[in-house]
Amino acid sequence: MIRLNDILDGIHSYLPDTDTSLIEKAYIYSAKVHAGQTRLSGEPYLSHCLATAYILAQLHLDLASIAAGLLHDTVEDTLASLKELEDMFGKDVAQIVDGVTKLSRISFESQIQKQAENTRKMVLAMSKDIRVLLVKLADRLHNMRTLEYQKDNKKVKIARETLDIYAPLAGRLGIGWIKSELEDLAFLHIYPEEHQRLRKEVDARLGEAKAYVDEVKDLIAKKMDDFGLSCEVVGRPKHIYSIFRKMRTRKIPLEEVYDLIAFRIIMKSAKDCYEALGIVHSLWKPIPGRFKDYISLPKTNMYQSLHTTVIGPQGKRMEIQIRTEQMDLVANQGIAAHWLYKEGKIVSKDNKHQFDWLFELTEWQKELDDPREFIESVKMDLFHNEVYVFSPKGEVYEFPRGATPIDFAYAIHTEVGNHCAGAKVNGRIVPLKYQFNNGETVEIITSDKHFPNRDWLKFVKTSRARARIRQWIKNTERQNSLALGRDLCAREFKRHRLDFNDFMKNKGAEIAEALSFKTPDDMLIAAGYGKIAPSQIIRKLRAGQPEEQEPKEKESKTKKFTEKVEQEGILIHGLNDILIHLGRCCTPIPGDEVVGYITRGRGVTVHRENCANIKKLDPDRRVEVTWANTDNTTYPARIRVSAVDQKGILAAVSNAISAGEANILEAKVSTTPDYLAILDFVVDVKDRPQLRKILSSIRRLENVKLAKRVSPG
Repeated sequence: MIRLNDILDGIHSYLPDTDTSLIEKAYIYSAKVHAGQTRLSGEPYLSHCLATAYILAQLHLDLASIAAGLLHDTVEDTLASLKELEDMFGKDVAQIVDGVTKLSRISFESQIQKQAENTRKMVLAMSKDIRVLLVKLADRLHNMRTLEYQKDNKKVKIARETLDIYAPLAGRLGIGWIKSELEDLAFLHIYPEEHQRLRKEVDARLGEAKAYVDEVKDLIAKKMDDFGLSCEVVGRPKHIYSIFRKMRTRKIPLEEVYDLIAFRIIMKSAKDCYEALGIVHSLWKPIPGRFKDYISLPKTNMYQSLHTTVIGPQGKRMEIQIRTEQMDLVANQGIAAHWLYKEGKIVSKDNKHQFDWLFELTEWQKELDDPREFIESVKMDLFHNEVYVFSPKGEVYEFPRGATPIDFAYAIHTEVGNHCAGAKVNGRIVPLKYQFNNGETVEIITSDKHFPNRDWLKFVKTSRARARIRQWIKNTERQNSLALGRDLCAREFKRHRLDFNDFMKNKGAEIAEALSFKTPDDMLIAAGYGKIAPSQIIRKLRAGQPEEQEPKEKESKTKKFTEKVEQEGILIHGLNDILIHLGRCCTPIPGDEVVGYITRGRGVTVHRENCANIKKLDPDRRVEVTWANTDNTTYPARIRVSAVDQKGILAAVSNAISAGEANILEAKVSTTPDYLAILDFVVDVKDRPQLRKILSSIRRLENVKLAKRVSPG
């Protein structure tokens, strides 16, 4: 267990003359409020606070950060208040603690929403004070080190969140050792069997490679000495998760991972680094396309190094990194190696661009209401390999791998993106979905006649571009829905012999408010989307007035509509009197998880939650739906059976369906060259459990290979 003296010794190693009374005071307070609390391991809860503070001291952070590390759980897990912390430890410490405090006192609809809101709060807090993220990373690192005490399902959930959010954030800040340890610990708990097997295989190979590593280090050191260059040569194995990721991405066995060990040459100056690169390339043949110069083009997290891959002794591939001592420090400590902030604020104008990603996170998080979309965008923005391209003026832009001219256009300005008509790469016209390669020069062609379209969302890679495209589409659809809603309401008012223009002028605001809309335009937009029917507006207008005879046409429509609702058996939360359709693309049946999508002027279409089509549609137009009482209603479901092609198989499968009390609406039979019969049926069922029983009965038939539910087409 970490002791207070360990933390104080760590602080004095880089701040020798500092008064540490704030840390001692925070320790005493944390011990007092956490008294009697224990962790799942049985250790006092204070051990976690001490370990978090110790990690922050390892990062050489300021006293406010370390004090916040000792106090980071006091507001969430004890009776302490932020006001009390501010009075005792100052505004800085209190704000950092507030930034890392989870939103545990708020009720959320789902776990994904809770995760999204916690991440959202952290993004906002760290944009104001980057130390919030550093404390959060230290907190998460110690929790991951002690994760074995959690239940299995919670282990996997925490580990997955760590791999998706926190490890990439550590990478963005350039803190390599925390990123690597978080990834390895997450890998251990998400894929325990793969971790154990791979760890054993890697250790065996590293043991065999010890002599080889020593040989390479001696060769490099001797060659540098021959040229009068002072250096330190290190041979370090890659961390286990990076090996696993390479094997999975490239679909190769461990035997084909040739660069298990990365050699690092530490030089005295940048000039020496380039000279050392030439010496390495004269010693061993470099592999074309495997050289990267991060000294002249640093990564946004301040990382600088020369990377090259060569064919070394015994014909083995070797990755070699060449950097200075300061660059090596930054590669491991990231932002913590530079005092770029004062009281949490970045103060160096030269380094401000290195945190553009953070400011963009802050900007577009305000625009994304859907929690799934927000979490997806965070992952996309944090977890990528970089590609560097140039503007015609020579400015460098960094993008995720796979970025396109549309991403580049929106990086320049929103209006450039909104009117992007084409692009040139290295002077050659390319498609808008063209994916950049390192070092290319990009020029965007604009036109006032060109606008975003939904297809762009299929290939853009940056969250900025995705958010701006969705915003433009949403605004455009809003205007279209306003025009459509106005037209629908005007026609309905005319049919009821009412003056629509007079209504909008004198009663529009009142009726809109009565229907829970902020403005009359919002009410018309809802009518255009199909969220409300124009007849609802008229009924609300006539509420309290003597009832009038409805036109005959209206009566027939109402009757038809009522029958439709009963047939579909769907309830829509928050909406009444609206046409409902079941999606033909996925044919939902009771028991399926379903979601509604508001179509413009045509009511709501109900899809299965995992339907591929609903995932492509505007999330702002989704509504919550549930199945109503469906005792006497049946629904079509498609099933496919694969069986040995022999006499009687069609009859046997048909009998199994009939025995399950389902009616066959459609049947189609085809055969394959390998003597299999493919039987496609559309059956009428009441719900998912009935369909599951039918499929189970079919699978038990002799010679049936496969029986499953399928979507149309």
